[in-house]
Amino acid sequence: MELIVNIEKRLRDFTLAADFTLTDTTLVLLGASGSGKSMTLKCIAGLERPDRGQIVLNGRTLYDSAKDINLPPQARSVGYLFQNYALFPNMTVRENIIFALDGSREEKERVFAENVARFSLDGLEHAYPAGLSGGQQQRVAFARILARGADVLLLDEPLSALDTHLKWQIETALREILAMQDISAILVTHDRDEAFRIAREIATVDRGQLTPPMDKHELFRNPSTRAATTLTGCKNISAARRVDETHVTATDWGITLAVPQEAADHLEDIRSVAIRAHHMSIAETGAENTFPAAVTEIIESTFSYIVMLRFASDMKSIRWEVDKPIWAEHPLSLGVIVPFRLPAEHLMLLRD
Repeated sequence: MELIVNIEKRLRDFTLAADFTLTDTTLVLLGASGSGKSMTLKCIAGLERPDRGQIVLNGRTLYDSAKDINLPPQARSVGYLFQNYALFPNMTVRENIIFALDGSREEKERVFAENVARFSLDGLEHAYPAGLSGGQQQRVAFARILARGADVLLLDEPLSALDTHLKWQIETALREILAMQDISAILVTHDRDEAFRIAREIATVDRGQLTPPMDKHELFRNPSTRAATTLTGCKNISAARRVDETHVTATDWGITLAVPQEAADHLEDIRSVAIRAHHMSIAETGAENTFPAAVTEIIESTFSYIVMLRFASDMKSIRWEVDKPIWAEHPLSLGVIVPFRLPAEHLMLLRD
């Protein structure tokens, strides 16, 4: 499977620019609400028309502004899963799946039976959506989409409207479906943890600008831009400037940091530096990138403590997070001065 997307569409406050190629994988578009994630899916599905560009699925042109090609949704072999699954409430599972099928009665029955087995819906054929669990409704929706022969799935925040317990159940079912059905998918979400658990690749979306899809581990290790760093959940970001070939000053924190040797050739382009809260640690004075910090606030969270630190009185605070069992062994007090280390190997050097 190959989906090529290269489109632009002017929205109210910005222009959506999506340029990526999807092969046999699950891609997540990670971005804040209103950033253009869902609009990207709608353009691929044919529910919205881009202003210019091209969309090609397995060598077949779905949209081409230069050639005035814009296939209708039903001709695109694209499955679009809405947040509420869009099942017909007055139809049984059987009727919901068969409704979308073409062909003879025998062909419809064959495809229906295949998808009942494929999605473990045996015994539910005559049930109505209201009588199904959330996970069962999701499987019916997938069965209906794939029964029509969709080449790629588009999942528009399928978990966002669910409570915490049901969300985990539905996410588990979703991950199992994507793993077992061997079909490519694009999912949009604003939840970085959800994105990491489901995706193989992630593209961040900020005011319509999509970054090239990256392996999820590499994205979280090296987001490259301030926007991507924020979207992946990092809270500790400071403006930065180069000091020399091996050091940058974090101007918001008031400290100068040694950086990895391999970063020397790119320091002129660095505009910010970041570090994740769990990568910091208490260390002995004198170790590289270790600075005395005052504890300015201690916040108890569900399973951890969030400790706000300040390296200088007139500078911004930085956040450290520690699990409760570790905190219980070495608790800190407000106002105490403690040496904290920001390991060079965990610094994220950002171009903008």
